[in-house]
Amino acid sequence: MSQPSLPLRGAVDLGALASQREAEKRRESAMVDAPTGVVIDVTTASFERDVIIQSQTVPVVLDLWASWCGPCKTLSPILETLAAEYGGRFVLAKVDVDAEQQIAAAFQVQSIPSVFAVIAGQPLPLFQGALPEPQVRTYIDELLRVAAENGVNGAVTGGEAPEVQAESDAEPPIDPRFTAAFDAIEAGDWAAAADAYREVLAATPGDVDAQAGVALCELQLRLEHADETGALRDADAAAAEGDWATAFAALIAEVKATSGDDRDRARGRLIDLFAVAGDDPAVPPARVALASALF
Repeated sequence: MSQPSLPLRGAVDLGALASQREAEKRRESAMVDAPTGVVIDVTTASFERDVIIQSQTVPVVLDLWASWCGPCKTLSPILETLAAEYGGRFVLAKVDVDAEQQIAAAFQVQSIPSVFAVIAGQPLPLFQGALPEPQVRTYIDELLRVAAENGVNGAVTGGEAPEVQAESDAEPPIDPRFTAAFDAIEAGDWAAAADAYREVLAATPGDVDAQAGVALCELQLRLEHADETGALRDADAAAAEGDWATAFAALIAEVKATSGDDRDRARGRLIDLFAVAGDDPAVPPARVALASALF
């Protein structure tokens, strides 16, 4: 008597397992020569530094995954391999959605794996699911093209951190590009200072210091003329007092409550104030809140 056939529910997919192992081998081989920092783990605490700030100079790809997610185990090695292969032209930031639920909520993640990009602080959805490598590569190539068009075309080179750390205690030299702006500020001419910063931006569009300088000058000019109303006026007033949490909250509420040009204006103003606030502790949670409001 022949043995009855058994259902294969729960059986191991040997083909998928072999593909996963092959992908893992390729990832390990690629990572050997990869620059330090091309693949990083990101938390809510490090999101501002590792994603928002870093995305000003190099595109950041967010891989939102979980340890229990089967497709994630297929996609993550592909992303890691490409990050290594592209030699630091983009950073792969891995987010464990179970451990970092605030980030997952901000991006309104409905399923995993989910992949987003951040360019110059702005989030951009890429795709969901475990796509094959050729398709993932196409997404990455298009991302790099868009990033370059927006002046974000740097690379992670590895080995730079120690040099920066060694020089961190030294008094930074004055950048001669900003001399005209500094002179105008000392003279109280905020309009001239803004123009001087814009000249720097015309030459180097991704210059974070120049962006912050323009935003600061424009804030001062708005305060002098008192020509804003509503949430934008309230935000400027709070910013003038250094109350960044209140300023950010007013603008995030405006983003949620408006649409079209009004929404774009509130969002743009918020981005400008982020630049002025710099590394203030109120910035990271406000960045996450803005991403949540936009999606």
